[in-house]
Amino acid sequence: MKNSLQHLKLKNHHLVSGKILDIDLSYQLYGKDLHAAPIILVNHALTGNSNVAGENGWWNSLIGEHKIIDTNTFSVICFNIPGNGFDGNLIENEQDFTPKDIAAIFLKGLSFLNISRLHTLIGGSLGGAIGWEMLALKPDLAESFIPVACDYKTSDWLHAQCLVQQFLLNQNDQPLQKARIHAMLCYRTPASLNERFKNEIHPEKQILKSHDWLSFHGEKLNERFSLNAYRLMNHLLMTINTDQKKLKKIKANIHLIAVDSDLFFPAFDMQKCYQFLLESKSNTFYHEIKSIHGHDAFLMEYDQLNQILNTIIHEK
Repeated sequence: MKNSLQHLKLKNHHLVSGKILDIDLSYQLYGKDLHAAPIILVNHALTGNSNVAGENGWWNSLIGEHKIIDTNTFSVICFNIPGNGFDGNLIENEQDFTPKDIAAIFLKGLSFLNISRLHTLIGGSLGGAIGWEMLALKPDLAESFIPVACDYKTSDWLHAQCLVQQFLLNQNDQPLQKARIHAMLCYRTPASLNERFKNEIHPEKQILKSHDWLSFHGEKLNERFSLNAYRLMNHLLMTINTDQKKLKKIKANIHLIAVDSDLFFPAFDMQKCYQFLLESKSNTFYHEIKSIHGHDAFLMEYDQLNQILNTIIHEK
């Protein structure tokens, strides 16, 4: 059934670490049947999954019938990062994997499905970083690449935040909840929280509403996400390291979309990437979401994101 979880078995896959593993790669397909329409690959973010469209799709404001990524026009595919737990599979040793490994696995998945060319490759945050790695490995993969709120490498600042996450995830007492609370303070901004909560006290719990909101997000993720999966995703975020020399060989039109208040992948880092690519790639473009909400704005400011994507996805 379309949109249902489907599986590919990748036998004897070689990792950068030298290990050879069998990989269960799961994915979901939306819209037109494969090879009946242009194909868009969506790479999910850190706690995301292949469920990008439909009633509970995490990007259903963008993907669906008569939406910017119109499933009446495109075939949309999204792979699960192996080990994210959405398909029931977890990875015991996250140190075995890097974003380059995930990129190679996704490329092998596309090959199994006889997909040699994409209309668009789009990904937010970690998903966009994996997209950089995919195009470094296969420069002619896509007509357009849209990295949203991400860079091609882990900065010192991002590595430091992930290191704090690692410390919290290795604790015995509520590790996932604590890590998520810290992460929320990286995904949002002081202005966002201050404007929303205004130091108000929850009338029943008698704690700050901001405190209650953070605790809620910690518990909510703990209910739906695995500690092993979170450790893997955090490790991947720490080890983004696309070969810079290969970036200029990418054939795709590159549309970087930054968030002006992003604390995780700051806009100034994405601007540096843009300027670097523009030296030899005239088909590189920079767009910016204006928001007080920080990194999470790419999951919140849908009017702006839709407007930007409309000029990219449907450009002639």
